[in-house]
Amino acid sequence: MFPIRDHNPSGRTPYVVYALILLNVGIFLSYQPIMGDNFRLAQFFQDWALLPGEVTEGRKLHGLLTSMFLHGGWMHLLGNMLFLWIFGDNLEDEMGHFGFLIFYLLSGLGADFAQIAADPDSQIPMVGASGAIAGVMGGYLLLFPKAKVDILLILIIIFRIFTIPAWVMLGLWFALQVFNGVAVDTAGGGVAHWAHVGGFVVGAVLAIPAWLKRGGTSYWQLTHGHPPHPEAKYKLSQSSVPRVRRKRR
Repeated sequence: MFPIRDHNPSGRTPYVVYALILLNVGIFLSYQPIMGDNFRLAQFFQDWALLPGEVTEGRKLHGLLTSMFLHGGWMHLLGNMLFLWIFGDNLEDEMGHFGFLIFYLLSGLGADFAQIAADPDSQIPMVGASGAIAGVMGGYLLLFPKAKVDILLILIIIFRIFTIPAWVMLGLWFALQVFNGVAVDTAGGGVAHWAHVGGFVVGAVLAIPAWLKRGGTSYWQLTHGHPPHPEAKYKLSQSSVPRVRRKRR
């Protein structure tokens, strides 16, 4: 079960989302020639991935940033880029291009430190944009809890698309990350669940200013948690509640 699109058009071209997708894909393609060489690939990840044990000792701090743009395979890359494509444009619309970029990077750093806290001595390389993208999902949940999201459910040979509120999809995803983080031994490698949890929480916290600017709970009351209809933006901007005023861009 995974999302394929949302029913929440953005009001501006998401240039930063496009740039992040191109950058992630470009970097992944740059080390494709060594993907079949386990020794060279392991050395590459040792040099550029996040190594919690090294960061704890004050070494290879660049991995906190560079690890966000590395992926272990095509499915890892495409899955992350799909989530960024679906949820990122609306956050960029709300925060502006530069604000969204800072938000994305800080969410990724929050994810890094959450994984380091979970296993500070680990020497297993951590790669992937999913921590930063989890932050995007956390921010999306705060701002658009009832935006409709289409989910593709695959049951052996049965393919069905369901439309559900964002809070259901994102809430279930977050709960699954917490459950797996508790249940799975971090020393065994695999998915960095605590990075997902940390990124999601940091993203939700960082989105609070944008949420308050829109009116906080007043915004939810006016829209019932749905993204405003384009024709409703003028009405919201003229509302007697000043905290829900939205500037034209």
